[in-house]
Amino acid sequence: MTTGVLMLTGQTAAGKTALAMQLAERFDAEIVGADSRQVYRDMPIGTASPSPAEQARVPHHLVGFLDPHERYSAARFVGDALGAIDEIQARGRRPLVVGGTGFYLRALAGDVTLSPLRDDALRARLVHEARVHTPAVLHEWLAALAPHRARGLAPGDHYRVARALEIALAERKGAEGTREAVETGPRSLRAFAIPFRKVYLEVDDAMLEGRIAARIDGMLAAGFLEEAERVGGTAVAADAVGYREALAYLAGWSSLDELRAALVRATRRYAKRQATWFHREPDLLRVPAERAFEELSAVAAALPGWG
Repeated sequence: MTTGVLMLTGQTAAGKTALAMQLAERFDAEIVGADSRQVYRDMPIGTASPSPAEQARVPHHLVGFLDPHERYSAARFVGDALGAIDEIQARGRRPLVVGGTGFYLRALAGDVTLSPLRDDALRARLVHEARVHTPAVLHEWLAALAPHRARGLAPGDHYRVARALEIALAERKGAEGTREAVETGPRSLRAFAIPFRKVYLEVDDAMLEGRIAARIDGMLAAGFLEEAERVGGTAVAADAVGYREALAYLAGWSSLDELRAALVRATRRYAKRQATWFHREPDLLRVPAERAFEELSAVAAALPGWG
């Protein structure tokens, strides 16, 4: 019998990490990260990565392993996550996937088809276009080419907008040029008949507002500005929420109070985008935060290999 996979998601600052730790210890599980920025090393404060103490208590996968200048894709995540899940199952333990990057979770489940196209010439062209045009212009270009792709992406999501443009333009090129397949077939939990359940941690707006404010204050006290300075503005990972604002403050463009307000505002906007995304998520069970451990424990116990 294949051990099932529990997938826990929700907005930033909703309390996913603490809840995941409880569940992992209760069910002898290992955690597989599903966060597009927690994959990067040397950025634990700004990305709210699990602490060294938490990672010592429960084994974590796909957290803090990538150089901040390296690009990471949903396709690569799916391959890495499936590999980690296979290793966890082989050890007789239970895989608990945790994170707020909705597209990663949807791709891992098999609820979205990842494009098998890569075009190096187009990619170089789009890197140039991104230097001379604002993200909004690139998003408008994508909307004109492929409205269905543009609708699911925030205009400020530089990497995914550029990747979606690359796919849309490669599809228009047809078989000409340097188009290359990077996937040999569908790879997902559904494709491999691995049972899973997706659960969304639901927190009311007032509680989330307070948690976001507390998180920002904690980040600043823990050395977020020094971390942002080390990462620098040229890193791919520097487009994570808060790093641009921190670098602007370090360059003298804002006061500390203005920085705090900007960080809170940017995090709220990100949380709102997450809520919008997960509103459309298929087969998603919503669990209120006040009863989350009890309800999730019951959901987990019903998965193959968890009870």
